[in-house]
Amino acid sequence: MNDPLAPLVDLPGVRDAADRARDALAEVHRHKTNRRGWPVTAAEAAVRAARSSAALEGAATELPADGRVEDPVLAGSLRVGQSLDGDALRNLVGVWQRAPLQALARLHLQAAADLVADEQSLGRPRADAGVAERLDLLGQTVLGSQAPAPVIAAVVHGDLITGQPFGTADGVVARAASRLVAVASGFDARGLGVPEVFWMRRRAAYLDAAAGFASGQPDAVGAWVIQCCDAFVDGAREAMSIADAAG
Repeated sequence: MNDPLAPLVDLPGVRDAADRARDALAEVHRHKTNRRGWPVTAAEAAVRAARSSAALEGAATELPADGRVEDPVLAGSLRVGQSLDGDALRNLVGVWQRAPLQALARLHLQAAADLVADEQSLGRPRADAGVAERLDLLGQTVLGSQAPAPVIAAVVHGDLITGQPFGTADGVVARAASRLVAVASGFDARGLGVPEVFWMRRRAAYLDAAAGFASGQPDAVGAWVIQCCDAFVDGAREAMSIADAAG
């Protein structure tokens, strides 16, 4: 069976960008604080990722002192963050490796719980023609591709944010799914990186790059993947700052 992502890996700059991302996160995992104290730094990374992801959707990011989060987007993003940390993450990784679409449904259930009136739509793709088929193809690609993990993460991210299969909270789900790929593949096995901060600080460039991915033009798709890899590199720097502070 041909790997549908193989041509993407061969685009100019993609393989080198993926290698840089791998090297950056490998260094984070070698940080002295992360040898034993990684559960603390991973938890902080999950919160920063959730807040940054919510900010990209225009939501508030301040965490109230009483812990009662009223913004529905932030609340959903934080729930997603909790599902990407600790025991919940290990469980979700197992689901992702067996049935990616079930894992995506769980992420949407967490992200959109306060955003939809009809609970029956939570975790379910839109009924529009082709949506379910596209999701199924994405799941098959995830399970079958031998492409470098940063490339797979970029493709999952791009496909979900542009295809908007659920119709609500797709951006939050897309970024969470990218993190899930990174953890499940071992590329960022402990979930220490925070690439979401990179995108939050470059929202316009992020949306432009995603639109390029949606165009299907090879140069634009390659540019999206490279920018996603750059986000992982920047997220590794953010992770280093978390580890330094925790140490």
